[in-house]
Amino acid sequence: MTRIRVGLLGYGLAGSVFHAPLICAEPTLELVVIASRRKEAIAGALPHVEAVPSPEEVIERRDIDLIIVATPNDAHFPQASAALAAGKHVVVDKPMALNVSEADALISHAAEAHRLLTVFHNRRWDNGFLTLRQAIADGALGEVCYFESRFDRFRPAIKQGWREQPGEGAGVLYDLGAHLVDQAMVLFGLPDAVEADVMAQRTEARVDDYFHIVLHFGRRRAVLHAATLARMPGPSLVVHGNKGSFMKFGLDGQEADLKTGLRPGNAAWGANGVEDFATLDDGAGPKRVPLLSGDYPAFYRGVAASIRDGARPLVAAEEGRDVMRVLAAARQSAADGRRIMLAGLQ
Repeated sequence: MTRIRVGLLGYGLAGSVFHAPLICAEPTLELVVIASRRKEAIAGALPHVEAVPSPEEVIERRDIDLIIVATPNDAHFPQASAALAAGKHVVVDKPMALNVSEADALISHAAEAHRLLTVFHNRRWDNGFLTLRQAIADGALGEVCYFESRFDRFRPAIKQGWREQPGEGAGVLYDLGAHLVDQAMVLFGLPDAVEADVMAQRTEARVDDYFHIVLHFGRRRAVLHAATLARMPGPSLVVHGNKGSFMKFGLDGQEADLKTGLRPGNAAWGANGVEDFATLDDGAGPKRVPLLSGDYPAFYRGVAASIRDGARPLVAAEEGRDVMRVLAAARQSAADGRRIMLAGLQ
């Protein structure tokens, strides 16, 4: 079977920690070339992969079927557009673009080119989120009335990477907010309204490092929160329904595994320890619930199935666009100090 030949744009955190290892773990994909100035790092980690300095060189290659855009956020739209124009299938790291107009344009380009366009929203396959979805599907919570997802960290020092430097697409709202908004919409769809507080709390911060977002879904509320000055983080997931409640502390371990060099297929990959559990109370009292295994490799299995078999993308481009709608509304709400209705908002 001929493998799908992949070109990766960018070898920073997203490219080196997430995309390259997950691409290499999918047997139907072949990572051929990476556009990055980090030639030595690529040679050390992936000696079989070519490294070139120019994204354009990768996009223009005729032997590449699929382009992965894992560059800084302000490059997502132009590079994804160029890749679609060159007849490539495209994966864009989250957030899909800088605004809804760019996202809509990418969707139109993909339709005209008859090519796959999807967005890397890997947090759909976190162990806690998968376990929560199963609990909801089993009816353990009944009708969900409250959902809270938090990403609290203690990082008082400002990092030098582009995410913490002034520029379009920088800041924690676009970085972590894209994950949490996507999770909420996987469960509940597009909200009716958005209220948000977005700010820089660290004295030397030059971009937003805190957000608190409330999404309105009729009588249901979803609270999405991220902070960089939380030495004692709260629960990462809290969900209440009319029959029960669900709570989980801590983050999925797949990112930590990838950073330490563990790869899918290793017996220790994504393994849940004795302290990795959720608490569920379905009316019979609180009980520990084993976590389902996280499954970031599912994303690229789905990408391959979409390209080879025409399977429906696991993350539709329109879903990535709707995340941008909510992030734009959150930014506007924080600036104006008011609730933003999403109906008709572009």
